Amino acid sequence: MDDKLSIRVNVADRYYPLKVESENEERIRKAARLINEKVLQYKQRYVDKDTQDFLAMAALQYVIMLTEMEEKEEDSSLGDGLKELTEMVNLCLSKR
Repeated sequence: MDDKLSIRVNVADRYYPLKVESENEERIRKAARLINEKVLQYKQRYVDKDTQDFLAMAALQYVIMLTEMEEKEEDSSLGDGLKELTEMVNLCLSKR
């Protein structure tokens, strides 16, 4: 059984037809809503620019946030790995 839904998503005043998994529908709609809110903020701030510019600026801002989150996650897993390694070394040293 095909569990895909046909939806239309509005991004920057353009509608895009998508086929999505039902469990992803709300996530996709929320993403489109966040993009539209960011584009609107840029439209209000910079009146002499094109919608394409606002989309590019919004994409850049969200990708910067994503990479920052990924870096924090990598740092966290590195710290966990170092902690585990330290515990293993301490255990080996205490057996001697």
